[in-house]
Amino acid sequence: MKFNLKKDLIFFDVESTGLNVVRDRIIQIALIKYTPNTETPQELSLMINPGVPIPEESSSIHGIYDGDIADKPTFQQVAQQIYDFIGDGDLSGYNSARFDVPILMEEFARVGIEFSMENRGSVDVQRIFYKMEPRTLSAALRYYCNKELKGAHDALADVRATVDVLKGQLERYDGVDLIIDEHETIPAPIKNDMDVLHAFTSDLKTIDATQRLKYNKDGVIVFNFGKHINTPVVEVLQKDKNYYNWILTKDFSSQVKQIIKRIYKEHVGS
Repeated sequence: MKFNLKKDLIFFDVESTGLNVVRDRIIQIALIKYTPNTETPQELSLMINPGVPIPEESSSIHGIYDGDIADKPTFQQVAQQIYDFIGDGDLSGYNSARFDVPILMEEFARVGIEFSMENRGSVDVQRIFYKMEPRTLSAALRYYCNKELKGAHDALADVRATVDVLKGQLERYDGVDLIIDEHETIPAPIKNDMDVLHAFTSDLKTIDATQRLKYNKDGVIVFNFGKHINTPVVEVLQKDKNYYNWILTKDFSSQVKQIIKRIYKEHVGS
């Protein structure tokens, strides 16, 4: 099956020092890029020295130890290569919306590159799977492709499996309705169209991966923490510029800071 693409689609996966998207570091990244009207995808796989020790707990999962990456380049040394490979393409991965995308944004931010998701689609294959057949990546590959996942937790093996799973999902759910309950059915939500899949896999309530911002019942962006919880962001920023400055200087994700900057620029001014 060929993907029906309007622009580049980049599948990617990372292995890291831990699961905190703000504080932890990428130690391996693998990307596979599909380009419209091109038969053969491009691959990029890099091992990265995070500059900090890898916790034993993390190494026991992905099998990457400090000695394996001691002589590898830092993220700063490969950042431009990764940025250029992605270009303005859409992104896809397995649990990418909650982890891979935000941790990559943080790494870019540390080296002075602003990587924005505003004008690119995001297709989280896990969300299709969890909504249609809740299980794990290994089970997804077995279920959709009748394959066993070999080399699990190796970034390139995982991202190849993710490619196969999405292809399997597109075939299996072609024309299949999603039945929510006896009163609600979504007609054939899975289509070979990245805009449609972006809309289907996006969490319409949560705005950022760290869940600091969300939409309220009226579709207004509100804070999801602290003294201004459930208060519209625009309202707070208009009344309290110090709160805006505080967010920009504290340990919030670059994704949150980008959103806050955009809202401030649009509704408050420089």
